[in-house]
Amino acid sequence: MGATKLLKFVERDQAYPAKREAEARAQDFLEISRPFILAKAEEQAGRCSQCGVPFCQVHCPLQNNIPDWLKLTAEGRLEEAYEVSAATNAMPEICGRICPQDRLCEGNCVIEKDFGSVTIGSVEKFITDTAWDMGWVKPLKPVADRSGQSVAIIGAGPAGLTVAEALRVKGYDVHVYDRHDRAGGLLTYGIPGFKLEKPVVMRRVERLAAGGVHFHQNFAVGRDASLADLRERHDAVLIATGVYKARAVDVPGANGPSTLEALDYLIAANRADFGDSVPDAAQLDAAGKHVVVIGGGDTAMDCVRTAIRQGAASVKCLYRRDRENMPGSAREVANAEEEGVEFVWLAAPAEITPDGVVAQAMRLGQPGADGRRAPEADAGNRFTARADLVIKALGFDAEDLPTLFGAPELPVTRWGTVRIDHRTMMTGMDGVFAAGDIVRGASLVVWAVRDGRDVAAQMHQYLRAKANVAAGAAAAA
Repeated sequence: MGATKLLKFVERDQAYPAKREAEARAQDFLEISRPFILAKAEEQAGRCSQCGVPFCQVHCPLQNNIPDWLKLTAEGRLEEAYEVSAATNAMPEICGRICPQDRLCEGNCVIEKDFGSVTIGSVEKFITDTAWDMGWVKPLKPVADRSGQSVAIIGAGPAGLTVAEALRVKGYDVHVYDRHDRAGGLLTYGIPGFKLEKPVVMRRVERLAAGGVHFHQNFAVGRDASLADLRERHDAVLIATGVYKARAVDVPGANGPSTLEALDYLIAANRADFGDSVPDAAQLDAAGKHVVVIGGGDTAMDCVRTAIRQGAASVKCLYRRDRENMPGSAREVANAEEEGVEFVWLAAPAEITPDGVVAQAMRLGQPGADGRRAPEADAGNRFTARADLVIKALGFDAEDLPTLFGAPELPVTRWGTVRIDHRTMMTGMDGVFAAGDIVRGASLVVWAVRDGRDVAAQMHQYLRAKANVAAGAAAAA
């Protein structure tokens, strides 16, 4: 039965879910694509070639069993497709929305060159959204009772939430500590609603809370408790804070009254989308302003597209390389251009003044160690981009956690990320583990989910060994 519904890539064109018109979607923070209908999801899943070596799976950080759930979707067996998808991914509907599939699974699909890849992310999103609607996403229930042991997770982002689910299912008493008033980390406050609507995140959090995970919101480690305090309260601790320290724009005027850090801007916009009261709302709003965003990654794309939706008079993105060498998603660049963003390629800020950004024209030189051509100043060629608001989106580094947590013994690398034994994922402090961006540096949500899955397994082993030692000591006494 299944074979007749697959291998259809020759006769069926690649199709993504239809996007709403740019003018309409620029007026709100709803997701820009309409969902697949069942027939379209089955049709697109049926384009899979079921190749012998599934490069989509190989290049997925989670090694998701993509060909299997595409086959099941093509056959109309959606509940089984969901079960296969959820077996390796704690949040497939989120990865389906925000993974850069063009650089991962879809970009490595064997039919991509001649026929266009299978639209894997859109099918993944459809499967799990359908599972939520149909009640196939079951409540979280522990398979054992290990409540005699408790775990502290610092950070409620994708890595922390993945670990919370995995260890709660094992039966541990799980406590998640987060500095914000809602869980989700960057999923909640960093990524705009037009890429990831917030109810999608909140239903995951609510499922964890209903399953017995304890969330401690507005809780800052170092202020409300030290790392030592948490180690004393719990049998194991996970550091999954992510990286939040903004990289500096080292030019005159970079800290002037018209400049904002990207994360401050995005958090304010997401809070407004929740209906929260936002302090200094006028300063953090792009409405009626000429906006310049400095940077070329996905955070910069989030900022320019948010500014459009807030009603900016104009939005420019300055990036020091060209389009081909931009780190952000090519799809996001295309979406931004459709919505009215102007990209100024080969331009770097030289000074920020009350009139705007004095930009230095650049050219690309020889490739560097990473293979990308290094930008060089095009001497004597400068221009000014008008700006009432300048948003700095050059990426993020790790905060000084040893100082912040009151734990000078916490080992970190020269980049400030937490140093771990990559075999056990434990730091140099017994029972203290770390995962996600705080270990690998600013990266993708899917890698945070992968790290969460891996570290949960290591923490389970550690906790079992600790329990066995304690049981042996009790028996000997």
